[in-house]
Amino acid sequence: MSLFNRRALLTVPLVLAACGFEPVYSPGGAGRTLQNAILVAEPSDRETYLLVRRIEERLGRPNPPQYLLSLNLTTQTQGLEIDPAGNTNRFNLIGTAGYILTDSATGDEVSSGTVNRFTSYSATDSTVATLASERDAVERLMVILADLIVQRLLILDV
Repeated sequence: MSLFNRRALLTVPLVLAACGFEPVYSPGGAGRTLQNAILVAEPSDRETYLLVRRIEERLGRPNPPQYLLSLNLTTQTQGLEIDPAGNTNRFNLIGTAGYILTDSATGDEVSSGTVNRFTSYSATDSTVATLASERDAVERLMVILADLIVQRLLILDV
């Protein structure tokens, strides 16, 4: 006998509707409201460029902008594994991104916050392979941070 009752799945939409759940990309949802409405501040370096690129992939580019998004990105590298010879073989790349969303017409702050995550990469005997691994880790971290910012923006009711 199975403990799972498929008939219970039929009640899930009713329960979600009763609690005010609305899909983010439904007509009138926050996903549609913010799509092509946010102008992200110009990037100043490669890391910020990757972050801005991912946010624009998710939300589009505005014409004209209804909101302005400013970013403050910091990253740091932390050695994790040191071999008996004193060489660091594994690194954590830790990133923190602060954001402020403002209304472009009034200048009022709509939302702000900070997201942080980390990713790791390995150092090898080859300098080229280590640099490639580090670049890949930076790209992965910027995608993670951008997706977190977009998630937080999409749950807004603007």
